[in-house]
Amino acid sequence: MFQIGKTIVSEDIIEKDFVCNLSACKGACCVEGEAGAPVEEEEIEKLKEVYAAVKPFLRKEGIEAIEAQGTHIKNDFGEYETPLVNGAECAYVTFDDKGTALCGIEGAYRAGKIDWKKPISCELYPVRVQSYSQFAAVNYHRWPICDDACSLGKELQTPIYKFVKEALIKKFGEDWYLEVEKVAENYKK
Repeated sequence: MFQIGKTIVSEDIIEKDFVCNLSACKGACCVEGEAGAPVEEEEIEKLKEVYAAVKPFLRKEGIEAIEAQGTHIKNDFGEYETPLVNGAECAYVTFDDKGTALCGIEGAYRAGKIDWKKPISCELYPVRVQSYSQFAAVNYHRWPICDDACSLGKELQTPIYKFVKEALIKKFGEDWYLEVEKVAENYKK
């Protein structure tokens, strides 16, 4: 672990390689698991604000789940997340003609309907951030469904922090990211 400002960062994000391989996993991270994507408190209003523009990009099942549960839910731990369709996939998931899970929010963003890509937790994946009162823990979330992403990352020699560079900068700022790069450079020596 190393510290940058008020973050404690796992060395895994500089040691491990990762590049999403949607053709192999079919977007399983949006479908598998027991919970929706983490939503930061600041993103709650954004989800409500963009929902009308995102709705045409969603499946009927997703719309029904969102309209029944809300644009976000609060879990048993008091944290916010996206709602699920029948306890399975994220309500914002769409599927292409090959069965690959895609994000309806990102679809609306790419179509120029909204100016917000999707929750930062989705952009950061496989990095997960856990906020505490004095600091934030920045960790790699290892999940067997991402084994193909690890293999592709290794093949392309792309460490996690480089794969999610844009999202890390969005979350923590350019200066923070430059510090991670410095740590990574010194780490490899």
